[in-house]
Amino acid sequence: MNELRLRAVREPDAPPEDKESEPEAKVDGETASDSESRAEATPLVTSVDDTPEVLNRALSNLSSRWKNWWVRGILTLAMIAFFFVIIYLGPMVLMIIVMCVQIKCFHEIITIGYNVYHSYDLPWFRTLSWYFLLCVNYFFYGETVTDYFFTLVQREEPLRILSKYHRFISFTLYLIGFCMFVLSLVKKHYRLQFYMFGWTHVTLLIVVTQSHLVIHNLFEGMIWFIVPISCVICNDIMAYMFGFFFGRTPLIKLSPKKTWEGFIGGFFATVLFGLLLSYVMSGYRCFVCPVEYNNDTNSFTVDCEPSDLFRLHEYNIPEVIQSAIGWKIVRMYPFQIHSIALSTFASLIGPFGGFFASGFKRAFKIKDFANTIPGHGGIMDRFDCQYLMATFVNVYIASFIRGPNPSKLIQQFMTLRPDQQLHIFNTLRSHLTEKGMLADATEN
Repeated sequence: MNELRLRAVREPDAPPEDKESEPEAKVDGETASDSESRAEATPLVTSVDDTPEVLNRALSNLSSRWKNWWVRGILTLAMIAFFFVIIYLGPMVLMIIVMCVQIKCFHEIITIGYNVYHSYDLPWFRTLSWYFLLCVNYFFYGETVTDYFFTLVQREEPLRILSKYHRFISFTLYLIGFCMFVLSLVKKHYRLQFYMFGWTHVTLLIVVTQSHLVIHNLFEGMIWFIVPISCVICNDIMAYMFGFFFGRTPLIKLSPKKTWEGFIGGFFATVLFGLLLSYVMSGYRCFVCPVEYNNDTNSFTVDCEPSDLFRLHEYNIPEVIQSAIGWKIVRMYPFQIHSIALSTFASLIGPFGGFFASGFKRAFKIKDFANTIPGHGGIMDRFDCQYLMATFVNVYIASFIRGPNPSKLIQQFMTLRPDQQLHIFNTLRSHLTEKGMLADATEN
């Protein structure tokens, strides 16, 4: 009888054990909803208070609202001071800093993906992610070296060979990573592995491609690098200040703390700041001249004759405004007019990069990308708007500012065969003779 009772107790427990084993068997045919539910169940590392102990003690008597205000303010001033230091150190240091920021942003985004999906034990995920980062950087920086260090590349035989076959080498490196990914596919994780493959490539598109555009903007002149970045920083600070003291009306659900008062106040403050900063910087050659590599000194130079964009012009003020301010003519740099477009984008469209990042963080239930900067979060939290701004500046320069570069044309001309050079010379001479310019040049 006792044996029968024991069997009766055990038998009802058997079916649940079989049912519990069913989800594990379904992993082979895992659906998107299964992946999403498991991903949401995976706890992420939440941000912790890593404020320096010195600040915690000094601000211990303040409320959390004012404590956060002071922490953000002090760390913002420290970052601005660091920004001035790297500008003083020159273009080479700026490029190194841009690359370091790019790597850190990539690390923060990839780490989020790894934390979400680490329970699946995906093979080679992190290794392949960093390998693709290396490949993309090799491609972009190789293109930059070929464009801006052309004479140096042609002078050194190894560099000349690498430059000639640069794109083929880059594509070969990418194909190696692609094949490694295909070989790493595991039957029960096909769908998830392709998710993470897309995750890595979108991260490369957002971070690496746009940081490469930052360097291209830098070579156009330090002013095209400093003014846009400063406008984003100014808008971030002033929007926070206006929102902190006057904010009442919520702006967007993705960022509940953002207000219309901060958004509008940041816009007007940023436009005014852009005009003033552009006026000051336009008077210095070290800021307005393109960054070029000097082969004689093996260093960067920023010396040139400023273009009309950076020379004072007189502009007539419309009569409607004359009656209000009493001025008929105003002297300003043409670049200041362009700065209005830059500051407007930084204050009206740039914040949407932050909103995009907020939506991304909400999707994965995290407060910040990392805890690198106390009171500010990770590096990506500070550069979410900067990448969008860098793309706009690069497109703006290509559309409205940049023209043909004579020095690059001459560099390409010098690499041609003698018969090709002679053909171009004869064609150009005939063209100038027809226009009547060659005779004038000969007489002079």
